[in-house]
This record gives sequence, structure tokens and C-alpha cells, in this order.
Amino acid sequence: MTDTITALRDRVLDALTADQDFAGWSWAKTTEVCQNLGFQDDFAASIFPNGVVDVAAHFSDKYDRLMLMALEDVPVSSLRTRDRIRAAVLTRFDTLEDLRPAVRAALAFWALPNHTLQGQRVLWRTADRIWSWAGDNATDYNRQTKRALLSSILVGTTLVWIDDQSPQKMITQAFLDRRIENVMEIGRTIGTMKKVIPNLFRYTKFSS
Repeated sequence: MTDTITALRDRVLDALTADQDFAGWSWAKTTEVCQNLGFQDDFAASIFPNGVVDVAAHFSDKYDRLMLMALEDVPVSSLRTRDRIRAAVLTRFDTLEDLRPAVRAALAFWALPNHTLQGQRVLWRTADRIWSWAGDNATDYNRQTKRALLSSILVGTTLVWIDDQSPQKMITQAFLDRRIENVMEIGRTIGTMKKVIPNLFRYTKFSS
């Protein structure tokens, strides 16, 4: 049943985003598309029970899935962690290449105050899927830190990519490389602090 609902949602989403002049995420437009596809009036609400929020969230979900499919042949075990993350992020952009208007509309949609929390969850889901593909199965606070840092990378790099007309998206690639290096520096700093701080407590004598 879940697969069937996902397929139906994909079909509606494809029709909704087919217009290169995509104007934004709208429930009215979603229901109109469903009617044009021949579905009954209550069909949209049956597969998107939370309305347009579900539609925009499914947009991200679909291109997460396409990203993971495209990454299936990548020799992940032969790549460094940073290269795995780089490959996944750039692959996701490749899947979205013809849908920049929809991505731009999604950024605006999730920026609305009443959509921010759900938008963070959707972004977190993408970051989690990328890290899981990259082989990270941590369950401690490192898991939360890695997903949060990657979420920030995804937002910043998307803002660059969406207007990048350079060959092979060289501007986007350069920005992404800098952001990943920044995060690696943060990771090294945190790792150093974890080693140093216990020693400070161990060897420092406190006077009463």
C-alpha cells in the first residue's frame, strides 16, 4: 500500500512540476492537477492529508530517492568520507537540474514561519539519508552533529547552485568543497577538545 501511495504521489508531483514556469507550492494547483489527471475531487486530500506541506515534503523525498538510486553504482568503499558527502550532494543537484524553479519555490515555502519546523525535518531527512549512504550509523551525539552540519551545507550550497550557470557547476563545486573543508575543521577541533578537556580536569588542582 505504501509503495502504491508513493507512486501516486510521484505521478501528481511530476505533473505539478512539469511546468518550467512553476509558480510555487499551492494546494489549489495540486487539486487542479489531480483533477486533470482524472482523479476524484477528494483524491488529493487522501494522498496528501496534510495538504500542501505534504506535497512540498514529498518533492524532497522523491529526489532523495532518485539521488540514492543514482548513487548505487558509486564505489563508496573506495572514497574518503568527505568525497562520499561531496558525491551525494552533487548527485542530488543533478537529479534536480531541470527543476530549479520548483527548488526555488521550495526554499521560499520552507522559509515561511509556519513551515520552518517541518522544513527542518525534511532537510534533516535528506542529511540523514546521505550520511547513512556514506556509511555513518552512529547513534550517539555525533549522529546529531553530523546531520546538523550537513543540513547547513545543503542549504548554503543550494542557494549557490540555484543560480549557478558555470560549466559543470564549477562555482557550486568550489563552494561545496570549501564548506566541507570548514566542517572537517570543526570536526577536528571537536575531536581535539574531547581529548584535551578530560586531561584538564585530570591534571588541574582546584583550591577550595
